[in-house]
Amino acid sequence: MAQKITLKAADGSTVEFIDEIKAQGGVKDVYFSPDKSYVVAFYRTPVNPNDKERINNIVGIYREKIFNGPGGDYWKQMFAWPTKMVEWNGKMGIVMPFYDRKYFFDGGPFDGKEKEGKWFASAKLRNRFLPADQKGTFLTNLHMCIKIARAVRRLHAAGLAHSDLSYKNILVDPITGAACIIDDDSLVVPGKFPPEVLGTPDFIAPEVMETKGLPLTDKNRKLPSIYTDRHALAVLIYMYLLNRHPLRGGKVHDVNDAGRDEELSMGIKALFIEHPTDNSNRVKPQQLAPSELPQGDPSKLPYTICGPYLKALFDRAFIDGLHDPMKRPSAAEWEDALVRTTDLVQPCQNSKCEAHWFVFDNTRKPRCPFCGQEYHGQLPVLNLYYSPSKGKFIPENYRLMVYDKQTLYMWHVNRYIAANEKTTDENKRPVGDFHFHNGQWILINRRLNSLWDKTENKQIPVGGFVPLTDGRQILLSTEDGGRLIVVQLVNN
Repeated sequence: MAQKITLKAADGSTVEFIDEIKAQGGVKDVYFSPDKSYVVAFYRTPVNPNDKERINNIVGIYREKIFNGPGGDYWKQMFAWPTKMVEWNGKMGIVMPFYDRKYFFDGGPFDGKEKEGKWFASAKLRNRFLPADQKGTFLTNLHMCIKIARAVRRLHAAGLAHSDLSYKNILVDPITGAACIIDDDSLVVPGKFPPEVLGTPDFIAPEVMETKGLPLTDKNRKLPSIYTDRHALAVLIYMYLLNRHPLRGGKVHDVNDAGRDEELSMGIKALFIEHPTDNSNRVKPQQLAPSELPQGDPSKLPYTICGPYLKALFDRAFIDGLHDPMKRPSAAEWEDALVRTTDLVQPCQNSKCEAHWFVFDNTRKPRCPFCGQEYHGQLPVLNLYYSPSKGKFIPENYRLMVYDKQTLYMWHVNRYIAANEKTTDENKRPVGDFHFHNGQWILINRRLNSLWDKTENKQIPVGGFVPLTDGRQILLSTEDGGRLIVVQLVNN
């Protein structure tokens, strides 16, 4: 029976673990604590003084800054952040919390294994191996991407970069829409030389791939940074929503050397497979395995199905910013676009549709792109307006789709309230809900004290309702930042 080891951590606290390797990563061996509340991971090779000091900053000042400040508890569920440093048998190690149970498969062919993001980002892996009840829905995948973008935004706000952001270093749960960034000991810390991590294939930024042959100290060598994270984040979001890689198309740059072809395809010659004017890297569907379809074929499921907000950011990430890091969207921009996209989704009326949800395509005959089911019935579209000055409202390029029993929140009502980690418990409570009642759509007021039907010029009391008829104007709040909605009805 393996023995229990007891150590003193660098901060003077006691650390215990069972002397039995339970898992192995690229550079670390992992041991479990007796109660499985944390793990201890030891580096297999000696850690250089720069990396030791960098990791000390991560478990010290940056951990204190992120987790022990206001809202710190929120971030604990988003990162498997190292908490302590230890030494044992001449090896340096770190203590980290044990992953939540939802990040392990429960049943099926991978029962008990970690839910690495790769299982949910690849069409081949999803379609061949994952049971339907493990795949989540298009909406929960959007929620998952929101969590990832939000966590990356927090890292970048602290001046940190991940250095190896990929589906290998993110645990996800598409069932609940949760995500957790791991391997946080590899973060790039300001003032310290970055870890010697090139990154994971598929997620390495083109400029890093292009200069990887140069010495680390060469001024032209591009190292991991917030800007390389932005590329990896865009790739992650594209892959989780569309289950294919944005740069792996049909173009071959070197038919004789696969390694050189990879360097060019992901580096200096990288080209978006859905580039609007250059089709030289288009996917060749006949070269795809049956298990890669339909997701692997952009002609069947183009990136535009993700809606206008994400389409615009994908363009910036994979066209404008692919070879110009300064033009890449920030994590905060991705978070905002993803949140707004969740307000554009509709439930698919096909009960057998695997995606279950789709983004409204702004047409008179909307249909689910995943299964082809057309929407039948009356569909309310709420166009949101904001007031730059009293009595004047202008379009906000923000829409809210309605479906039965959908709820309205304060971040819809007031433009100064955001849906993020700072949202108060009070603002998380629904303020209204939508229903199809007696042949018409209605909004029931649950908590709003200044909801006005501007079309009929009357206030809607709490408990009352307003019908959603075409062209009706509804003021959600008279307070500063309160939005006006104009109803548009689509009949099909």
